[in-house]
Amino acid sequence: MSVFAGQGDAERSMALLWGGPEAPRNRTRDARRAPGPKRALSVGAIVEAAIAVADEASTAEVSLRAVAERLGCTSMALYTYVPGKAELLDLMYDRAHAELPGRYDLSRGWRAAATSWAGELRSFYLRHPWVLRVSYARPVLGPHEQAVLESLAGVLFHTGLPAATLRAVVSALFGFVRGNAQAAAESRLAAAATGVSDQEWWAGRSALLARLAPDFAERFPMSVRLSAQDPAPAPVPARDDEPAPASVPPRDDEPAPHVARQADEAFTVGLAVLLEGVEATRSRLLPPAPPSPGAP
Repeated sequence: MSVFAGQGDAERSMALLWGGPEAPRNRTRDARRAPGPKRALSVGAIVEAAIAVADEASTAEVSLRAVAERLGCTSMALYTYVPGKAELLDLMYDRAHAELPGRYDLSRGWRAAATSWAGELRSFYLRHPWVLRVSYARPVLGPHEQAVLESLAGVLFHTGLPAATLRAVVSALFGFVRGNAQAAAESRLAAAATGVSDQEWWAGRSALLARLAPDFAERFPMSVRLSAQDPAPAPVPARDDEPAPASVPPRDDEPAPHVARQADEAFTVGLAVLLEGVEATRSRLLPPAPPSPGAP
């Protein structure tokens, strides 16, 4: 079930987002949990603790009591700094995005930079699966969330395509990365949520399907064909100058569930197909580059 941000006091939430303390960059899970003296309360400390609680529970629905317990204080003490849960969710969502780079290297071209952006964003989602529960229908409109869009726009404007076209490209890339990460994240969380391992679930359903639908292959031949092993290479492999998108291993070194493995495999090929489409659009809309001086 989606959680909608922006449900608290709009003025107070936006003031905290844009006027509060800056988020530390390049946070890690270990850094947030490092032992040491108890930190003094502040908006930043409260938000960091809430993110840590959300990471552990894999849910965006964080209680102020759980955050207070992590900080060693009472729930009431938090209200001095944060108005309530709704405003805290806005701050958590935006602050988590501070992990992502603000700029991408364009020395190898826009495609390599866009590939890096997509890989970083997907890895971020898999590190913080609760972020995927926050609906994108109501953006938080915070500085760090905005910086993710700004960095992608900075890459894509190097294609030379007009803004109207790039708006659709931005939407397609965000939707692809988020949807792919959501499939992988939910697959990895399913066993803990249901108490049934991925292997057990698929084995049981496969046996039932074979018994109850023995004509499955005849009824759904294209579906069977999709799942067949294809000896041919991927139709649009990543270019040599594009970095391989980063992947996140499952927690506790468990084998990746079936759907998560499929999502991992689909990400590289799907992203390459999308970027190839952008390249094809450039070829169609933009005039050819003039020959370099001295060219025959």
